[in-house]
Amino acid sequence: MTRAGLTRRDTEVREFMDDPDCDPDRLQHTYQHFSTINRLLSGWRSIYRRSIRPRLDADRPTTLLDIGFGGGDICRALARWAARDGLSLRTTAIDPDERALRHVRRLPDAGVHFEQASSADLVARRERYDVVISNHLLHHLDAVALPALLADSVTLARHLVIHNDLSRGRAGYGVYAVATLPFARRSFIHQDGLLSIRRSYRRRELQAVVPPGWQVRSMFPQRLLLTHEGGHR
Repeated sequence: MTRAGLTRRDTEVREFMDDPDCDPDRLQHTYQHFSTINRLLSGWRSIYRRSIRPRLDADRPTTLLDIGFGGGDICRALARWAARDGLSLRTTAIDPDERALRHVRRLPDAGVHFEQASSADLVARRERYDVVISNHLLHHLDAVALPALLADSVTLARHLVIHNDLSRGRAGYGVYAVATLPFARRSFIHQDGLLSIRRSYRRRELQAVVPPGWQVRSMFPQRLLLTHEGGHR
């Protein structure tokens, strides 16, 4: 990948795991490796401490929705951290891909309600949650799907929306290419991660395409946090 190759978002590339006919064994290993990749790179521990934990209470349950749960590791981690802190968090996680649901159903129970659904499905059911989150979802969406997701998020969230995604850059691309090479044969972590970086936004690009009321900030290492406070009451 040349410097010019990262100058603009590459919205034409498609990740291997998005193919419904992709190799099921490599897909399963990809889901399993998500927890390692996210633990090292996604920064959810600090997001929990700074933005989610202050909103939790030991006696009054706080509800949280994870849109596009993938391997299910983020929502499970949030539920685990809240439990360790003695705080009440009721977590729901949705993904429209039935393969993701089959994966999480093989895992030990984590006190998370997993469901095959889209954000639009929950809006149609008039569901509401205190906090709505996603991880590595924004870069998958086209010019129609992104504003639809953001509108759904505001409708579903009573208080806070956090969309955590990659930020496109040469340094992150190079480090990720080397660090994940050992995963290349048995999973899609290496190939799809590089494609994800190519599809991802830079801060100014994302801020330019989101509606008023949304804030974009950078987070180490090469992350973007898209947040919205409030929502419909």
